Amino acid sequence: MTEKIISDDGSFHTEDEAVDLSATTAEGWLALAFFWVLGATVLYQFITRYVFNDSAAWTEEIARYELIAVVFIGAAIGVAKNNHIQVDFFYRHMPAKMGRVMSTVTDVLRIGFYGAAVFMTIQMMEKIGNQTRMTIVDLPMNIVYGLCLLGFAAMLVRSLQVALIHYRRGYSVLERPESTMEDR
Repeated sequence: MTEKIISDDGSFHTEDEAVDLSATTAEGWLALAFFWVLGATVLYQFITRYVFNDSAAWTEEIARYELIAVVFIGAAIGVAKNNHIQVDFFYRHMPAKMGRVMSTVTDVLRIGFYGAAVFMTIQMMEKIGNQTRMTIVDLPMNIVYGLCLLGFAAMLVRSLQVALIHYRRGYSVLERPESTMEDR
């Protein structure tokens, strides 16, 4: 029997579940912090533009860079949970051993991609140095690229952890789409 939300007398009954933030990763908290700073920046932009009719020019550029930080650092959350877009159709129709090999190749390619992204971001930061500046705010662009580097590095670490989990348990989400990273 399912629990009734509306009782026989027409009253609405529901209980909130306890909130557990213990599983929130460091990059999750950092992405949340950047998100709130982005929200405050956009609110400041809104107030200066529509209330005071004197828009703060720096807010649009800084908000763009804060959004970049949210995306790159937040992408590591998706890597940690292993819930980025994937096609598991073929894995359902191929032999189990072949699926295992293909899944392992996918993990290795993912690690290689994030490793290459970290390496190339470092190279780019070294080439441009602190000479290239932001358009309106007089700060080096390497601050923005450093946030991208942080995101790529976090994705690399998380992809290594995910690959290790897949290796230890003997299957990945590609092979068994009904499983999650919490099924350890």
